[in-house]
Amino acid sequence: MNIFMTFGTENFLHKIIEKRPEESMILLHGEETALLIHETEGQTVFNQPRSYEVFVESGTMTQEGFFVFNNIPVSEEGRPVFEHRFKSRAGLIDKEPGFIAIRVLRPVNSDIYVVLTQWDSEDSFKNWQSSQAYNKAHEKRGTDQGLDHQKTIFPRASFVTKYIGQKEQ
Repeated sequence: MNIFMTFGTENFLHKIIEKRPEESMILLHGEETALLIHETEGQTVFNQPRSYEVFVESGTMTQEGFFVFNNIPVSEEGRPVFEHRFKSRAGLIDKEPGFIAIRVLRPVNSDIYVVLTQWDSEDSFKNWQSSQAYNKAHEKRGTDQGLDHQKTIFPRASFVTKYIGQKEQ
């Protein structure tokens, strides 16, 4: 499975959706821009996308909800360790109230992995962040065993972006 992303104005991205109604695309609204996600087994219809391979997935993404993108730069030598950690995850997030989907994305043309989660609301996401499942998933953070301790894996700080998906009118 592949995920492609492109940014633009809402009107521009709507035109892409209208031209290709048979494609699985989700339009998201952020604070400063709109984002269009194309999830497909094949190639994208976007001209210059951010391209990813999905290597961990659970749930089915829908148009409606709260989307969180944890953007994590990973060095070339750190990729196997990073990917192993996610492939071995406990999957506790999948059982959290309000959880819809997760995609862990391997970059095709950059070093930034994306952990994309979808929730039914921002409150559900915040509740997960204060849950025992979140603490369990991140229990090694800040310790000698945590990935964050292995500085050669992460060349730069990670960052989070958030978007809202709304049901099409």
